[in-house]
Amino acid sequence: MASGDTPFERLGGEAGVRTLVERFYDLMDLEPAYAGMRALHPATLEGSRDKLYWYLCGWLGGPNHYIERFGHPMLRARHLPYAIGNAERDQWMACMTQALRECEVDPALATALQQAFQGTADWMRNRA
Repeated sequence: MASGDTPFERLGGEAGVRTLVERFYDLMDLEPAYAGMRALHPATLEGSRDKLYWYLCGWLGGPNHYIERFGHPMLRARHLPYAIGNAERDQWMACMTQALRECEVDPALATALQQAFQGTADWMRNRA
């Protein structure tokens, strides 16, 4: 694969992923529309920020920081303690879509990421 071909590289590497994750959690913390999803998180979001950053780096084709620290992500299993339904899925997607837009991610890449995130977000639901 040529340089710049992975979503990780197209986002700007680690710095670009970190910027996206920071904006995502800033929005979650600030926007009333995401309050339901925010309530599922700890009082401080630093650990959540790091974990999503580490995970996305590898998922997007960069370094496997998450796997190096915790092993296989097992996303659904790790999220089972949290009630995730349609509302939480939709809030997560809206927040990430807003973060992609505000970080001015290339529209074609943003669309591809939104499609991939939608599948994962839908799969994470564990209640009606």
